[in-house]
Amino acid sequence: MNSGPLIFFGIFLTLASSFWGFLLMPQMKMGNQQVTEIAETGQLYPIGHSGMAGQGAEVYRSLGCVECHTRQVRPRNLGGDIARGWGNRRSVAQDYLKDYPVLLGDLRVGPDLANAGVRHTNEIELLKLLYKPQSVNMGGMPGYPFLFQRNHLTQGQQPSADALKVEGEPADWEIIPSENARALAAYILSLRSDVSLFEAPLPPKPKPAGQDTNAAPASATNAQPAGGAPAASAPAPSANPAK
Repeated sequence: MNSGPLIFFGIFLTLASSFWGFLLMPQMKMGNQQVTEIAETGQLYPIGHSGMAGQGAEVYRSLGCVECHTRQVRPRNLGGDIARGWGNRRSVAQDYLKDYPVLLGDLRVGPDLANAGVRHTNEIELLKLLYKPQSVNMGGMPGYPFLFQRNHLTQGQQPSADALKVEGEPADWEIIPSENARALAAYILSLRSDVSLFEAPLPPKPKPAGQDTNAAPASATNAQPAGGAPAASAPAPSANPAK
């Protein structure tokens, strides 16, 4: 019996099933995902990075930030990312719909940045971090002073309104962030994954301490005043009011 065709068919079936499982199935499940409309605000998520944030994404990539920072929060049972405050939920494919290329990162040396825009809300402090990490107690991170302009002030000259006040710098020098520095800061501040998604919902907000969730609302019609006596009902209006 000639087994050549049977062997050929087995090899073809193996390769075809591998192609289907590794390429076609993920494309069918995730390739057609659409942005989500946020019910509270009516905005779409994700909105993508444009303007200064889009320019900052290119600066982020050119500086090799993906070598030390990731943008993917792992689930609770696969690490301590959520416990560290790097995100309130795990990252899913929909978080990266507007990213090209997707900057997931290669190695996590510094903190994850998937939700950095929630943790960092002050542009000035973020620019100080980029210029001199030691000034904001982040000594393990390398600085990027080449993104800033350092000018010597003459006697009586006032620093520019855009100058940063960096701890440890001489008073007669001004540090001015360049356009690329501000763009990089804008990109980092735009990184947010704080929208509840179907496949990755946000945890419920904690209830205030001491609140009794079983207490009757104050507007309940059968509520009684202190002491147990029934509340007096308001007198019914007269059918023939006095003229």
